Amino acid sequence: MVTMQIEEPKEAFHCRPPSERVKKEYQDIFSREEPLPDRPLKVVFDKVVAASALVLASPVLLGLFSANLIEGALIPENRGPFTFAYKAATAGRVFRKRKIRLIKTKYIDQELARQESWHAYSAEWSPESLTYVGRLVKAFYLDELPQLFTILRGDMSIVGPRPLAWHHYERDLAQGNMHRKLLKAGLLGPGQALKGTEDLGEAYPEYDYVRSYLTLSPLRLLWLDMKLVLKGIGVVTRARGL
Repeated sequence: MVTMQIEEPKEAFHCRPPSERVKKEYQDIFSREEPLPDRPLKVVFDKVVAASALVLASPVLLGLFSANLIEGALIPENRGPFTFAYKAATAGRVFRKRKIRLIKTKYIDQELARQESWHAYSAEWSPESLTYVGRLVKAFYLDELPQLFTILRGDMSIVGPRPLAWHHYERDLAQGNMHRKLLKAGLLGPGQALKGTEDLGEAYPEYDYVRSYLTLSPLRLLWLDMKLVLKGIGVVTRARGL
């Protein structure tokens, strides 16, 4: 099958380097090298929320899976696997980030897909590459739902820095950011409320969250995570994924 490739879109990497103010204000964080230890109450919160969300989302996942099969039967060029995975970063190490497929098979580089490379799916930002199901899924960020299983497995948290593809993680590390080296990736990120604003990609919300992770009591950190979850739900319901 002939595959189509597009140049990596600028929307795929929006992380900005830390400003001098951020580096000065959070210099204690920049001096750290090793991933931070788990906070036990946060781990419990992650498991409970992920399990509950999977129960609530199971009809949605089943409906999307069925819609994917039906669309593939009616439109052969849109046929393909329901999910895919590529190598991403969590707490400074590689893990498999799984998502619902958004694009037509002809836009997927099959060799890169076998290597679990993000570049195999880089056509996601090209509107003509999306399946009909993919358009709906992308608009409401439903492609992230399989990561609930990853949270149950312990590789991600409900709240934490959004996971980057491994080459994007290395690029962000090279420009001076440290937070993704220290904390597990999250389904919802501290900076997610900035989506749709000119501040998207700024580093300060991420470092503020790391500071909170280090200093807040278990209950106060739990309360912070709950507030960030509500903000994240607000972003999702605005359906701005496209």
